[in-house]
Amino acid sequence: MGRLNGGTNEGKQHFSHQHVLKQIVNPTELTLTCNACEKPNNTNKPFYGCNTCQYFLHENCFNAPRILIHSSHPSHPLTLRQISSYVSGSYICNACGSGGNGFCFNCSDCEFDIHLQCASCPSSTLVDKHTHQLELHYGYPEDNEYVCDICFVRMNNDNWFYYCGGCDFASHLNCAIISPEVGVFPKQQCPNPNSNPNPSQNSNPSRNSSANAAVEMINSVNDDHDRLIAAQIGAQIAARSRQAILDLW
Repeated sequence: MGRLNGGTNEGKQHFSHQHVLKQIVNPTELTLTCNACEKPNNTNKPFYGCNTCQYFLHENCFNAPRILIHSSHPSHPLTLRQISSYVSGSYICNACGSGGNGFCFNCSDCEFDIHLQCASCPSSTLVDKHTHQLELHYGYPEDNEYVCDICFVRMNNDNWFYYCGGCDFASHLNCAIISPEVGVFPKQQCPNPNSNPNPSQNSNPSRNSSANAAVEMINSVNDDHDRLIAAQIGAQIAARSRQAILDLW
């Protein structure tokens, strides 16, 4: 596999693997692929591995939260899952429409799955082919169809997209962000109804404030005992979310 950082490097335990993962020295000198996001390590950012199993994780993927509240799916929290827990051995990402064989954020109640890197997509981005910022949208206006203004391929109305409303400029996620990287995961927010083309995606801001506080607690847990507490908090969030939806009817 290459050199693991020895000496003072005691390694780190991750829920997805039975062995301790140790930091790899000079990861760009090796050909390694992250088991979580399925992307190679092409920088010298920290990368962890198990020499026995040839199992690797980017540091960002290693630190991905076990439970995530995301604006794309405000009804339920999303749980970080390994593809080994899927009978089919793969999934289709609801964000970009492509398949996945690594980790995903999942809502089992709704059969909703998104790549780790798609969950990290920024709310806005700039592209070379357009002068204005493109805003991230999770749904399309009814009866509207778009062609990506970067690759000129018709876009799937079931997937997310970047859009400039003033210029009617649309883009696939992967066209706007060529090499998406797992990084900062956005907290759930109440989308701006004036910019979101699908108002049904709007969430309840009063529910979001308490949920975000709980998520910050969940994301900070490190040991098995705290993970059990985190799971209990996640269940409470899900119950409150369902009740909030019922209250809106």
